[in-house]
Formats: sequence, structure tokens, C-alpha cells
Amino acid sequence: MLKRFSYYLLSVVFVAGMVACGGKSHDHLDHDHEHAEETEHHDHDSEEHDHDAKGAHTDEIILSPEKARAAGVKVEEVKPGMFHGVIHTSGKVMSASCDETTVVATISGRVQYKNHVSEGLKVAAGTTLFSITSAGMQLADGDPVQRSRIDYERAERDYTRAKILIKDKIISEKDLAVAKAEYEAAKLTYTSMKRTRSEGGVAVAAPRGGYVKQCLVNGGDYVEAGQPLAIITQNKHLYLRAEVSERHFGEVNKIRCAKFRTSYSNRLYDITDMGGHIQSYGRSAEVNNSYIPVIFEFNNTGDVVQGSYAEIYLITQDRPNVITLPLTALTEEQGIHFVYIQIDAEGYRKQEVTLGESDGERVEILTGVKQGDRVVTKGAMQVRLASASNAIPAHNHNH
Repeated sequence: MLKRFSYYLLSVVFVAGMVACGGKSHDHLDHDHEHAEETEHHDHDSEEHDHDAKGAHTDEIILSPEKARAAGVKVEEVKPGMFHGVIHTSGKVMSASCDETTVVATISGRVQYKNHVSEGLKVAAGTTLFSITSAGMQLADGDPVQRSRIDYERAERDYTRAKILIKDKIISEKDLAVAKAEYEAAKLTYTSMKRTRSEGGVAVAAPRGGYVKQCLVNGGDYVEAGQPLAIITQNKHLYLRAEVSERHFGEVNKIRCAKFRTSYSNRLYDITDMGGHIQSYGRSAEVNNSYIPVIFEFNNTGDVVQGSYAEIYLITQDRPNVITLPLTALTEEQGIHFVYIQIDAEGYRKQEVTLGESDGERVEILTGVKQGDRVVTKGAMQVRLASASNAIPAHNHNH
């Protein structure tokens, strides 16, 4: 009995000790668990802080001020201002009709070239371009020069006889006047042909100086008197013919001026700067053509080639409060346009933009930039190359 009681007492003491020990161990484990959670939470906050600190400049492009100056980087602050409506189209540069002269044949006969006449040749007034001869040809009226000589001699005899007959009042004053007129006309024709007559035939000269725009005959061709042989242009004035789609018909009467760029040059010409103005515009689309012609006349500066095709920007009415940037500010990647915004002395950010109308020099920005942004307008390609070569993961200088 006593032995059983002792065993029971020892069992109770052991269990009580374990309970006491287990409670303390549980408290310690809970404390460790809370400490671990606090540490984990602190580490997580630290990680988020580090992520924010690094993520603030992950898309920043670093280009030192020295390198930016060397690369010719220029920055412009965005400010809304006055712009204009633009109709973007194409057209052609043509010679002005007031600058053109047609060289015509003075007699009938066979054409022979003189001075190697070709298109673009510069000629002075009086320069012989062609020679027309009837030698070896059976013409119905014979040789024109010989015929003019015969007509002149006949008219001279008739006029001399008329002056004698008028004294005896055999003919009237009217008959004398007719004989005199025929004589003077025949004399003028013969003198002109005799002066231009050469061994190769009758010479045909340029009536004024300029450039041969078009040669209308070939050597050996037979021509009639009065037939066009060539066209000479002075090239001082030119026409710009713009082809405007009929959907812009309502805006045609609002066109004020134009800018254009030829197919052989990147230079942008302004009609206004060249003393030009709008000459006329069509009131309807042409037959078999859905385009309306708009004609400008301007002074040729000497480097515009007539006949060349052109990309044309027709300027219409003004529009206020428009954000625009120079075209040099834009870069393009797979059809998407970007600009580079300066965020500090050596930091730049790439920004996608949506474009509106362009006049060939500046372009309207619909979305992507706002007033006050500092945008790279020159050297954008150098900034782009810097973004491709930058291996700096973060921007460490303080702001």
C-alpha cells in the first residue's frame, strides 16, 4: 500500500514538473515566433524600400553634361502656342507661263540643229538654235528666200510705176497707197530672210535668253512656217501645283501659303520666304481625277528644279494653344514615336508620344508631354544611343 502511494506521489511530481517546464518552453517558442515574424516583416519593408529606391531610376538614361554638349544635345521647354491647320499632300514644280517663249519656224523646210541644242542648254537672246533649208526639196512655192526676193522686186516695180502714174492722175491716191504698202511688206520680208540666210538655210534664233526647256523637233524633220520648234524658259518664276483630295474641298479657300520639300533634297522651302503667293485653285475635281489643283507662284532661288515632284504642306487657318515640337525631337521604333525628356542635369527619360498635324518643320503633340517638360530637340539620336549603351542599373546621385 505504502509502496503504491509512493509511486503515485512520484508520478504527480514528475507530471507537475513537466507541465511547469512545458509552459515555459511554450512561452519561449511563442516569443521566438513573434521575433521571427517581426524580423521577417522588417526585412520585407527593407526590401520594399530598396526596391523603391532602385525603381525610381530604372528607366533613366544617364548622359553627362559634358557628353551632351559634345553630342550637340539641345533642350526645349514645352509651351503651348499658335500653330496652324495643315493639309499634307504632294504635287509638282512647274515653270511659270510668263517665263516661257516658243521658238517657231520662220519658213517651211527641213530642220538642221545648230550649237548642239538640248534641254537645259543656257542660251542668250539672238543665239542661233536651228537652220531651216529647202535645198533639194520640191516645194510647191519654190525656195522661200528666192520667192521673197521675187515678191520684193515685183512690189518695188509696181510702186515705182504707181508714183509715175499718180502724177498724170491715171491712178487714184488709194491705188498708190496700196502699192506702197505691198512694197514695204515685201521689202521687210525679204530683208529679214536675207539677214538670216546662210549657207545652211535660214537661221532661227532665240527671241530672248533663258534655258531650253523642251526641244519639239528632231534634226531632219520637215516643218511648216509657224510650227513650234522649242520652248525657252527664263526660270525666274515657278509654279507649285498641289493636288488636294476632294475631301478637303471645304478647306481649300482657307489655304494661306505652303511649304514643300523636293524629291532630291531634304531642304524645306517656304513659299512666303520666296516671294510667293497662291495663284489660283480649282472649284471642282478634274475629269478622271478626284484631286483639286491649287497653284502657287514663287521666285526661283536657283536651286529648285522645274518638273520635280514635291511633298507639300498647305498651311490653313491658325490654331491657338497647341503643343508642338520640332521634328528633330522625334525618334521612331516600329511605328511608335518617342521623345526624350530631361529630368535633371544628366538624366533623361524616354517618353512615347501621339502625333497630330505637321507642317514639315514642327509637329503637333497630342499626348505624352505637357507644359513645362524639357524635351530634347536636337541630339535625340545620341540620347537614344546612350540608353542602349548604358549599363548603369541605378542613378546614385542625390536629388
